[in-house]
Amino acid sequence: METLVLVAIVVILATFFLGSTIFAPSRTVEINPAADDVAVEEQEFTPRTLYKYNGFDLEQIYIAVKGNVYDVSKSRQFYGPSGPYSNFAGHDASRGLAKNSFDESMVRDFGEPIDDLKDLTEAEWKALDGWEETFKSKYPKVGVLVEEKK
Repeated sequence: METLVLVAIVVILATFFLGSTIFAPSRTVEINPAADDVAVEEQEFTPRTLYKYNGFDLEQIYIAVKGNVYDVSKSRQFYGPSGPYSNFAGHDASRGLAKNSFDESMVRDFGEPIDDLKDLTEAEWKALDGWEETFKSKYPKVGVLVEEKK
């Protein structure tokens, strides 16, 4: 008899819980869209304007690859301050990626012209093309890299 009463109580509680969950008024939950889902208006960046997107001056981190600028902010642990690729933040990373080198000499200062990459070997171009595909598939494109107007 006690078992039957216990089972009845469990059934009543379960029915109440499920009924209140199933028939409860729906609640709207606001979810922040992922960065990839947000439409971005692309803009032109010069080496000077790109530089401020280095994770220090501005929180966002942008990197140029083959003339396209990508928002790599979601990979701050790699490209942000003290990350292994932080020297690419706010710069054109094309030469360094092509040569698989993260040396400071691989990036130009913002007063210099954009690197034309004419001296890259066929193997380096192939490596750079692979990196470009990675950036295209992983990060939103936010613009293009252009020379400063004189």
